[in-house]
Amino acid sequence: MADTIVETRGLTKRYGGVDVVRSVTLSLPAGSRTALIGANGAGKTTLLALLSTLVAPSEGDATIAGMSLKERPAALRRAIGVLAHRPMLYEEMTALENLGFFARLYSVPDPAVRIPELLRLVGVWGRRHEPIAVLSRGYHQRLALARALLHRPAILLADEPETGLDPEGIEMLDELALCAPDLTVIAATHRVDRIEAWATGFVRLEHGRAVEDTASVAAGAPA
Repeated sequence: MADTIVETRGLTKRYGGVDVVRSVTLSLPAGSRTALIGANGAGKTTLLALLSTLVAPSEGDATIAGMSLKERPAALRRAIGVLAHRPMLYEEMTALENLGFFARLYSVPDPAVRIPELLRLVGVWGRRHEPIAVLSRGYHQRLALARALLHRPAILLADEPETGLDPEGIEMLDELALCAPDLTVIAATHRVDRIEAWATGFVRLEHGRAVEDTASVAAGAPA
């Protein structure tokens, strides 16, 4: 059986007395690609925010790549890449400047090689000197993906990763991230028509609870 790389135990997030994520327990194997599905407000984005350490749990805990969400959040961040629903880029800066900033933040050892490599792979190299503000939403998403992969994370957490991408961009997303070997993926998506193209299993959320899980080790995830 494959080693577990993401494990949650009763993970809960509460706002104003309302459980947005309710006692979610998962055990995801390394190299798996999990689709988080469910209606708007089901808790998908909040679950990703918990796993990415952007918000702290109200109850429960998670272990990611052997590190506790509560005990080692700073170290854990270096093991994950985050592709949020909003690209969260510095629009006054160029693509080169954006990736350069994050390369310093993550202490990427070879930025002069890694940054051009990624900009070419995501199709932004030709516009690398332009301010982000003048680029389209699709270019923003491409660059956000490059940023998420910049430090070579073991795990990618993505929220609606297809947003803004044309068919060529979606093919690029699949190749570099969703179907990439040796990368564990957890992605929230409304594109249920595409799940079979990349996911090895899915978790369906309803009102913050995991009501269906084909992704966890106990559910028979691929070894």
